[in-house]
Amino acid sequence: QVQLVESGGGLVQAGGSLRLSCVASRSIVSINRMGWYRQAPGKQRELVAAISSGGSTNYADSVNGRFIISRDNAKNTVYLQMNSLKSEDTAVYYCNKYPLPLGYWGQGTQVTVSS
Repeated sequence: QVQLVESGGGLVQAGGSLRLSCVASRSIVSINRMGWYRQAPGKQRELVAAISSGGSTNYADSVNGRFIISRDNAKNTVYLQMNSLKSEDTAVYYCNKYPLPLGYWGQGTQVTVSS
C-alpha cells in the first residue's frame, strides 16, 4: 500500500507563504486525483484542493486564488503552494486520494499562521 509523507509546514506570519510537499512511496501515475486536506482544532477534516492526473484542479472557496496545487508524477510528489496565508488557514495539512481517501492518513504537516 502507498505511504504518503507530508512536509513543508511551519510557523508563518499572516500574508506569508509556504510550500507543502507530499511524497508517495510508489508511483502516483495510476492515482487519478490527489488532494490536500486540512484539519483545524475542533473541526472536521476538509478538502483544500485536488488535482487530476491531467492537471485539472479544484479548490475550496476559502483558498481559491491563494493556493495552488500541482503534481510531479516523475517524483511521486504533490505540492501545495500557499500564498497570502490567513490565521484561519492554521491546521494540520494532509494529502490523500480524492474523492475517496485511502483508509489511512499520513502524519500530516502543521501550518500555523500568526496574525
